[in-house]
Amino acid sequence: MAQILETKPVSIVLPVFSQGKYNPKSISVDTSRPPSSPPKPLLIFTPSEEGTYPVILFFHGFYIRNHFYTELIKHISSHGFIVVAPQMYSMIPPSGMEEVKSAANVADWLPSGLPSVLPGNIEANLAKLVLAGHSRGGKAAFALALGYAKTTQTFSALVGIDPVAGTRFGQTNPKILTYVPGSFNLSMPVTVIGTGLGPESKGCCKPCACAPKGLNHEEFFNECKPPRSHFNAKDYGHMDVLDDDPSGLVGRVSDNMCLNGKGPRDPMRRSVAGIVVAFLNYFLEGDKEDFLTIVKEPYVAPVKIDDVKFDI
Repeated sequence: MAQILETKPVSIVLPVFSQGKYNPKSISVDTSRPPSSPPKPLLIFTPSEEGTYPVILFFHGFYIRNHFYTELIKHISSHGFIVVAPQMYSMIPPSGMEEVKSAANVADWLPSGLPSVLPGNIEANLAKLVLAGHSRGGKAAFALALGYAKTTQTFSALVGIDPVAGTRFGQTNPKILTYVPGSFNLSMPVTVIGTGLGPESKGCCKPCACAPKGLNHEEFFNECKPPRSHFNAKDYGHMDVLDDDPSGLVGRVSDNMCLNGKGPRDPMRRSVAGIVVAFLNYFLEGDKEDFLTIVKEPYVAPVKIDDVKFDI
């Protein structure tokens, strides 16, 4: 267990849970944009202020639109990160292996393609490239980090937001879970953020939990080696990191397919984004104070966080 030092007094609201000092700008890039077309459509959020920033490659969940994460991504970007969120598919989801290969293709596009779509005063620091994802996208991030698809990129950290490896019928391909503690061969720090309601189904007509036990955040964390951390948003559900009232038929389905928390989503989004920012500040920038405060006093978060673990 990490030694907890120099934490902030709990009466202080940690800045990571509020909007940061940067003003995020959104950029949409389709696959036909010259001179360097990305392999998948992209939603990018970048600080508007001149500077060099770490890059987060963020993968969406099952059948979800990347823009449904706008508020979450904007919050993270406002703290000095470029977030690249590909739309991995639009209608019929590909096989799991095809999705991981597509994720690798997007990662390989970044060195040549990302500078061509960013404003001239913004530089991407790909020496600090982070993999992140939610739900099935969390599994894709882990699978890419584990080498299930070849990529030329090196990753500095891994973030799983309620990652899911399959359904109640078992793992989907690629079957990355081994059920052996510490078995993931990862050479980067990992944080896993789960939800308390993810393993619960939504009534008798919807018997399938969105994040079933044995396939969710708990097992992902168990199979990670240190440095690793784990947080659980006890009273919130699998889709509560999405924007309020996501649009269209897909938005309505995503809003109703899982058991959701009873409270507003904004505190949940700020909690998840704040933990992500604090984690990355710790491991990418050496700024440890906020992360250690959250680990030691998790009630500083806007929502109830339990089952906190940090092994280093």
